[in-house]
Amino acid sequence: MEIKCSFCDTSLEPGTGKMFVKRDGTVLYFCSSKCERNMLKLRRKSRKLKWAAGSKE
Repeated sequence: MEIKCSFCDTSLEPGTGKMFVKRDGTVLYFCSSKCERNMLKLRRKSRKLKWAAGSKE
């Protein structure tokens, strides 16, 4: 099973990254603290950031 970062869509190798489980049971995977911070704390959208894979360039 290939796991991808929930924010920037980078593929994660098994045993790396961070898994965050929300109160409703939704599981979010993050490749770095940068992605985690931008999604959860700063509430940014990946499609609006140039460095994230989901950007509209």
